Amino acid sequence: MSNLLANLNEQQHQAVTLPSQHALILAGAGSGKTRVLTTRIAWLVQSGQASPAEILAVTFTNKAAKEMHARLAAMLPINTRSMWIGTFHGLCNRLLRAHHRDAGLPQLFQILDSGDQLAAIKRLLKTLNVDDEKFPPRELQHFINGQKEAGFRPHAVEAWDEFTRQRVQLYQEYEAQCQRESVVDFAELLLRTYELLERNEPIRRHYQRRFRHILVDEFQDTNVLQYRWLKLLADEGREGGASLFCVGDDDQSIYRFRGAEVGNMRDFEREFRVQNVIRLEQNYRSRGNILDAANAIIRNNSDRLGKNLWTDQGAGEPIRVFEAFSDADEARWLVDEVRGLVRDGALRSEIALLYRSNAQSRVLEHQLFTAGVPYRVYGGLRFFERQEIKHALAYLRLIANPDDDTAFARVVNFPTRGIGARSLEALQDAARTYNTSLYATVPHLSGKAGTVLAQFVRLVEDLRRDTARLPLPELIDHVLDASGLRAHYKSEKEGQERLENLDELLGAGSNFVAEAQADAEVLAGDHALLADFLAHASLEAGDHQADQGADAVQLMTVHSAKGLEFNVVFVSGLEEGLFPHENSILEAEGLEEERRLMYVAVTRARERLYLSFAQSRMLHGQTRYNLRSRFLEEIPAGLVKWLTPPNPRSMAGGALAGMGGGYFKPGASVAPVAARQARGTSAHLPNGLRIGQSVAHAKFGQGVIVAAEGSGSDAKVQINFGPAGVKWLLLAVAKLEPV
Repeated sequence: MSNLLANLNEQQHQAVTLPSQHALILAGAGSGKTRVLTTRIAWLVQSGQASPAEILAVTFTNKAAKEMHARLAAMLPINTRSMWIGTFHGLCNRLLRAHHRDAGLPQLFQILDSGDQLAAIKRLLKTLNVDDEKFPPRELQHFINGQKEAGFRPHAVEAWDEFTRQRVQLYQEYEAQCQRESVVDFAELLLRTYELLERNEPIRRHYQRRFRHILVDEFQDTNVLQYRWLKLLADEGREGGASLFCVGDDDQSIYRFRGAEVGNMRDFEREFRVQNVIRLEQNYRSRGNILDAANAIIRNNSDRLGKNLWTDQGAGEPIRVFEAFSDADEARWLVDEVRGLVRDGALRSEIALLYRSNAQSRVLEHQLFTAGVPYRVYGGLRFFERQEIKHALAYLRLIANPDDDTAFARVVNFPTRGIGARSLEALQDAARTYNTSLYATVPHLSGKAGTVLAQFVRLVEDLRRDTARLPLPELIDHVLDASGLRAHYKSEKEGQERLENLDELLGAGSNFVAEAQADAEVLAGDHALLADFLAHASLEAGDHQADQGADAVQLMTVHSAKGLEFNVVFVSGLEEGLFPHENSILEAEGLEEERRLMYVAVTRARERLYLSFAQSRMLHGQTRYNLRSRFLEEIPAGLVKWLTPPNPRSMAGGALAGMGGGYFKPGASVAPVAARQARGTSAHLPNGLRIGQSVAHAKFGQGVIVAAEGSGSDAKVQINFGPAGVKWLLLAVAKLEPV
């Protein structure tokens, strides 16, 4: 027993040896929460307070469950495989298998993963002859899962309008289909288990008596139904029920978009009258300066349970901050810095490049590729390998070469246009007969197949004609609209990230043009530059990522980085509207979650942390002129080493200090004269525009010009678009219309 507790600090020891009462362990980043959880289980068993069969431990990932099993196997002289340790879904599956009859399921029911569920919904819509444009399958999937995770069957969903009523009806039809086919999806596993325990008192009492200790990892990530499930097993906190030992960090709650409810932590503390709230604040990962920065940032959130990370490993190096002129300059500097670190002996695999949005990876990937630096995109695909980008490139390839059968086959029915498998088989058979490409074979087909395929050929011909004299970025923009790709992903509930990647393809085209230094005649001429761009995209996509385990730089979003740690971390794109994201700035809860995300980013670093931002950034097809992120302002100056001279004009609030200071929030009203004075700009603009004038933009809607600078082709204006935020746009590109 003394060996078991020997390496614990005071707070860890206190948490591990708590009596059998409800407890909330606030475990800060790098504070050893997994050690506390596993040691708590081992201590309960070795001290005779619980048998292995009386313990239920819930994790959020299979990886975490396997690690817990491995650690316990090293601590206890028993077979830990018999213990109930696993994810919510895994434990529910185990329980439903044991009580399948009571749950209304056959013994050999099958589980649908997310892809299988989407396919089942598509099949249902086709069977019912439902318009999948009015009811996009992915959006319907999101609706069904959301209702289940809130604990609602179809009859319990309130339908306020006809559209919702129809979705509820489809939810009911989907349930009937799953029951007929003896399948359950992930959300169903949890809901059906909860319903089984709630309505079947003998089974519920059996598990309430069996599990005397319930331990929960990453408690801040639980959703409404998961918390209700835990309360049910713990007998709703009544005297004599199981003790709940919940470990989590409200400062790292970053999955609200998945249904995570950070308020469960406060509800647990209140509803279970928790007397034992222990804060694990000693950090074993990061140096002091990094932790002080993280503490200073997160302190600006109001709704916290509160803790302050510290370490005895010393202050370490200052946090390095770099201000770039553009995103391309930022990427070049970043890659140069990485190469310097590697020359000094750093492992590439211990260097992470973090970004807020997936679309940001493109410019970083391009610079790494150009410099020959091996890299991996963690938890995702490289930019040119993403589904939506490959679809867009296929249309571009058909413009450059309509006889490209691979590109033709990829998008002939994407977005869907009624071209089925039989039509394609007939086309392929005819192509072999005539020894021609699929595109050239279409005129040889008759009937319905020939008609629908001819419509696609006309679309490609129109694209080829309409883009013949367009500059490359405009060509790409036109194709994204005319092909229907943008409209398709706009209809998807979770299509925003794909839309951002499609818009970023415009940035890739603009950068390619700039690097090619082509003359105006070529830019507005035939499709020769398009062919060069497609070759460039193929080369970058064909340069495969470094093999798993190879020494390669790690690229990832901040969301993907949670739970990981690296010796060196770069956090790029720290600009208002990007990080914090513009969608979150106007709501308090959204901004607090963005700050928690920044806290997660900072605490991934062990030894060295770099923070960078750019004055201008080509993002989603638009050049943006940025103020640096408020999160940079929240770090005490004494912790920071600027690698470039600090520019007061880039400060959030500093650039518009003449307007009263504070953060400049998108949507706020701006006095045009004050803005003009702050920027030192002129009120005389081309095209008859003026400061204070209302204008319309195709993407951002209607706004008011609040500032301007530059002249001629470099003239740019700052426009307050209200809900869409405040943006700097280049007049030569923006295509503004006076209102």
